Amino acid sequence: MADLVRVHVTANLPIRVEPMVFADRVEIRLGNAFPAVLVVDREALPRLAGAISEGLAAFDAPAKKKGLG
Repeated sequence: MADLVRVHVTANLPIRVEPMVFADRVEIRLGNAFPAVLVVDREALPRLAGAISEGLAAFDAPAKKKGLG
């Protein structure tokens, strides 16, 4: 079984994106002194963006169920 790495992203966590054009990837650095680094292939970026959008939509779902949205 693989180990799990969990990174808690907060509103004030520094996030920097470095394009790695030569490798067709982007590097997303989370944090300052000892950042967690996520390297994402260009083809996977829409999938990652979609997952984040899904997460945002999940927050809206309860309000819509109650007729508040």
